[in-house]
Order: sequence, then C-alpha cells, then structure tokens
Amino acid sequence: MEARKIKASLITEKVKKLFMDCNYFIGNDIYNALLKARDTEESKTGKSILDQIIENDDIARKEEIPLCQDTGMAILFVKYGDKVIVEDGSFNEAVTEGVRRAYIDGYLRKSVVSDPVFDRINTKDNTPCIIHTEIVPGDKIEILAGGKGFGSENMSKIAMLTPSKGIEGVKEFILNTVREAGPNPCPPMVVGVGIGGTFEKSALLAKKATFRSIDTHNEDKRYADLEDELLESINKMGFGPAGLGGTTTAIGVNIETYPTHIAGMPVAVNICCHAARHSTTTI
Repeated sequence: MEARKIKASLITEKVKKLFMDCNYFIGNDIYNALLKARDTEESKTGKSILDQIIENDDIARKEEIPLCQDTGMAILFVKYGDKVIVEDGSFNEAVTEGVRRAYIDGYLRKSVVSDPVFDRINTKDNTPCIIHTEIVPGDKIEILAGGKGFGSENMSKIAMLTPSKGIEGVKEFILNTVREAGPNPCPPMVVGVGIGGTFEKSALLAKKATFRSIDTHNEDKRYADLEDELLESINKMGFGPAGLGGTTTAIGVNIETYPTHIAGMPVAVNICCHAARHSTTTI
C-alpha cells in the first residue's frame, strides 16, 4: 500500500466539526436510552426531569446550540494509519487548531486553564486538548472525540486491587464509587469501567468506555453480563434523574479490559453525565 497524503487543513476542518456536532447533537444511543428511561421511570418527578432533558436535547439539535453549559475538555482517541503522511503541518497541531476553532466559532464554553495548581488562567480557546493516538495499519485516520465535563469527571476513581479480591471486589469498588458520587454527576449517568493493564492503562480504558455507544456490549459475554448486572444494581440505588429520586440513576455501564500482571487487578471508574458527548469521523 502506498503512502497517502492528507492536508493538515482537512484534519482541522474535520476536528472542528466533530466538536461542534457532539456539543449540539446528542448521540442516538443516549437519546434512545433517555426515551426508554422516561417510559419506564417509576418516579413522577424522575419522569418529569427526563422529559426536560429530552426537550433540552431537542432544542439543542434544532437550534444548533450547546446541549449543556459545560462543553467539556476536548479528548480524542485516534487510530492513525501507518501509511498516512500529513502535509502542511503536523497532526497534533492540526487537531489542536480544530479544537480551537470549534470552541471559538461554535460559541462553546472555554473551560481549560493553563496550569493545574498555581496559574489557573483560562486559555480562552479550550486548548490544549488531550490526544490518545494508536498507530494501526492502513491509510486512514479514525477519530473518536468527545467533550468531558468535570461535574462527572471529578467523581471518577481508580483502585489497584489484588487478584485475591476477585470479581466481588471489582463489583464492590465500582458500586461504591457510584454510590459515593450520588447525585453529583448529574444522573442519569454513563459509567465507564476499565479493568486490567497498569495504573494508567485502566484509567484510559475507563475513559474510552464512556465514549463507547451504550447500545453495545462488551464482546466477551462474561463482561457483557457484568455490564447488565452493574446497571441493574446502580439503578436500585434510587438516586434517580437529577438525584431527586427514581429508578433511573444510570442509562449505561460500559466495560473495557486489557491483560494485566499476575500480581495486580487495576480497576478504574470514569463517570459521565447524561450529556455523554461523542462523535466519530474517518479521514
């Protein structure tokens, strides 16, 4: 296969559209789950809140305005074909420029500060973004992008469990994390879980899991069954929509896994609110 040349300007244009789209148009997976939750929600208050969330998403789509005031920190998972050559600029620079244009031209809230501790000064364009790149065979670039709000991000946790904790230890940690988060992540929520790898790999898996469509399951039936079991247990907690009580605390639990060391069993939980923004494109 011959190398394929892609203009940096095309990447910028595609990334800009990704972030405007994911902030204006809720994914079909989330929208359909909200519709289903409204029909099955047992609390009158909870049902009313779900109606308001759905109406909000409808207005955002129609008016092409942000569906939530927190338009998140820009995160991208990239599968970069090893036969791709970027012309007239670098890939990272092109992506960053796309994020910058999306948040400025799209009137999306800029929430990134230049230093985490001392100089917390707004960068005024929501950059830098966070890019996770995987080199794969081929001549295409696949991008999965999303804006992660921090009301839910702040509720996330990681644990370095020992193998002796087993499946029950894994379930206990996940459920305790959600229980401690309570109403803070703006339920109904999507719960991303990463199991395996190392300290940082499990966190990355959990983040990617929140971006996976919630109308899919883990390909391994054991983990698919665990996703369903955890979702049922979480919804029995009773926090409900907006934390005001009800039977819909979560609309999805996604689990991603990776091989790990014989002495460890890392588990990470990344929580996302119902504004679970994600969008994809292939260049």
